[in-house]
Amino acid sequence: MMQGHAINPHELYYLRTQKAQPKMEQSEKRLKKQLRVCVATCNRADYSKLAPIMFGIKSHPEIFDLEVVVLGSHLIDDYGNTFRMIEQDEFDIGSKLHTIVRGEDEAAMVESVGLALVKLPDVLQRLAPDILLVHGDRFDALALATAAALMNIRILHLEGGEVSGTIDDSIRHAISKLAHYHAVCTRSAERHLISMCEDHSRILLAGCPSYDKLLSAHQRDYYIDIIKSWLGDAVKEQDYIVALQHPVTTDIKNSIKIYELMLDALISFNKKTLVLFPNIDAGSKEMVRVMRRKGIEQHPNFRAVKHVPFDQFIQLVAHAGCMIGNSSCGVREAGAFGTPVINLGTRQTGRETGENVLHVRDADTHNKIYHALELQFGKRYPCSKIYGDGNAVQRILKFMQTIDLSEPLQKKFCFPSVKECISQDIDHILETQSALAVDLGGTNLRVAIISMKGKVVKKYVQLNPKTFEERIELILTMCKQAMADAVHLNCRILGVGVSTGGRVNPQDGIVLHSTKLINEWSSVDIRTPLSSALHLPVWVDNDGNCAALAERKFGHGKGIENFVTIITGTGIGGGIIQHNELIHGSTFCAAELGHIVVSLEGPECMCGSHGCIEAYSSGLALQREAKRLHDEDLLLMEGMTVNNKEQVNAIHLIDAACLGNSKAESVLHTAGTALGLGIVNILHMINPSLVILSGVLAAHYENPVRQVISQRALLSAQDTKVMVSELEDPALLGAASMVLDYTTRRTY
Repeated sequence: MMQGHAINPHELYYLRTQKAQPKMEQSEKRLKKQLRVCVATCNRADYSKLAPIMFGIKSHPEIFDLEVVVLGSHLIDDYGNTFRMIEQDEFDIGSKLHTIVRGEDEAAMVESVGLALVKLPDVLQRLAPDILLVHGDRFDALALATAAALMNIRILHLEGGEVSGTIDDSIRHAISKLAHYHAVCTRSAERHLISMCEDHSRILLAGCPSYDKLLSAHQRDYYIDIIKSWLGDAVKEQDYIVALQHPVTTDIKNSIKIYELMLDALISFNKKTLVLFPNIDAGSKEMVRVMRRKGIEQHPNFRAVKHVPFDQFIQLVAHAGCMIGNSSCGVREAGAFGTPVINLGTRQTGRETGENVLHVRDADTHNKIYHALELQFGKRYPCSKIYGDGNAVQRILKFMQTIDLSEPLQKKFCFPSVKECISQDIDHILETQSALAVDLGGTNLRVAIISMKGKVVKKYVQLNPKTFEERIELILTMCKQAMADAVHLNCRILGVGVSTGGRVNPQDGIVLHSTKLINEWSSVDIRTPLSSALHLPVWVDNDGNCAALAERKFGHGKGIENFVTIITGTGIGGGIIQHNELIHGSTFCAAELGHIVVSLEGPECMCGSHGCIEAYSSGLALQREAKRLHDEDLLLMEGMTVNNKEQVNAIHLIDAACLGNSKAESVLHTAGTALGLGIVNILHMINPSLVILSGVLAAHYENPVRQVISQRALLSAQDTKVMVSELEDPALLGAASMVLDYTTRRTY
């Protein structure tokens, strides 16, 4: 992701600029000369990443002189003659090199590299570029980098340092070793290049150039026309599938098997599907044969195409019900829209992915793929910003302007000693990966940066505004401030967790019914505005559930399979962990523990019922009884005073009981008994091994609860442990745990 680093991740080249300032002033005449940049594109995929940079270069003719070289599958009819889209974008193609040897097998790939190496020298010698831009990990790109390196042409490699899990890794890393400069997408990729001994000052953490288009594309309103033009008038948004599967050249036989199983599953799933032809790697010809043998091109539910223009393709992906296959687009670009993705096989398993990606690594049966489609189709996930923030092109253009052509061309590798290498110690990782936690209380709105270890790095507190709009605006303001501070605090923000009162649908991030303490929060979508504005995944849950999650990750519940957390505060709430999972219930009202009825004729509860635990044992209930005793002059003991401006509350009741006030003692005894009876009911229903009391009143209720359990519980439940929580901020810690527990990639 693009935020949360110990140093400003994009500005190392500015340091180089400052160091080179005297040279630049002395060479003002040289700098006025245009920088000749050659962009070489091999296929439809790399053009989608290079095109935004090409447009940026073209828009600054006073600084750059753009030369375009087209080779590879761009010039093959079977793959859509995609060079035409470059011409449609009004770029002048300086050279077209036919470099592909047909055959679509391993030998043909090697021969294609050799043919490219034969043809490239004449072109590069004629163009004499100052910089050659090479993208990615294709065999064509390896030929480009090899030729340029041997001809002493500076190479800027885009998207190096990444890991995908196939032969592409070897090619990508080989290009990185040949390249003189690097523009990477993620912090992990940057670290990989540094560990490969690349010069840190020549690495730019830019983000993915295609994200400059992606992050604005979802807002455009012409996507319906695009969907209809490719899939027919009857197809609706999020009711179709995009399928794109490429061969894995190190395991071609299994690739073809997975492709066949995917097509079988898609036929059975019976949804309109756009199938794109595979790339030109070894094995693609056999995959096309499989597609034609199954009659996909004639099937009424399928549209098979060789190429879709990138601007239209991203709209189709953005509004699809699901994307399936092993294209890098699924694990990278699709995350920007929250589109559900099923990644088949091993081709992308090394990539960093968002929550939207479900991996089916052993895609060995039709049923397994079909079940994955059932799980993913039609869902929506928070948008992911792992691969970019929409500002990659401007960073890359600035970076190229800082390249000093008078510097020696020979690369220097940085070989660190073992003791001085960048720390990969687990403590370092745990301390820097962090979450933004939001606690929406009745009085205060709190935001905190919380580390993987549960340390509250920094906390922000403001009074909670009255209206929905003001609250959302304040949450965004506080979160943005925290994200800015996180950079200086060496914290990488992974996402946002929100704890709030009331009944919550955590799947959609919606508050269904709020408590009376938080007005105007019924049927409110909290996730969408936060995720859209912050470009981070957002999780939302009830504060009682968050307290249970906090105990599971950081407190007494760590390592306990079945336990219950009871919050004793202004109200009574809680959460239930059963078999290590949080229980939400069919309508998300599980663990409303404060509304367990312990008396048929008890006092009225805020929920409208009578005799609930909350009506006896909550802070509001104790405050009600304290006021009653005070009005009857039965509360205050010797040494106690309540001035006119001070509101009588539960603390006064507890203080009076401690000083021997029998009336106050009776109220607290009733409250403790009511809570104890409710917990006995819980023990008899779900039989947890541990009960954790949390909140400001927990310590006062510990002994009464234990006593009631010993007197009223079944013999088999009387040994259940009762403990008081030691966590200071369970709501914030629980909100953070929702984020931190989802930072690892999901595997199916």
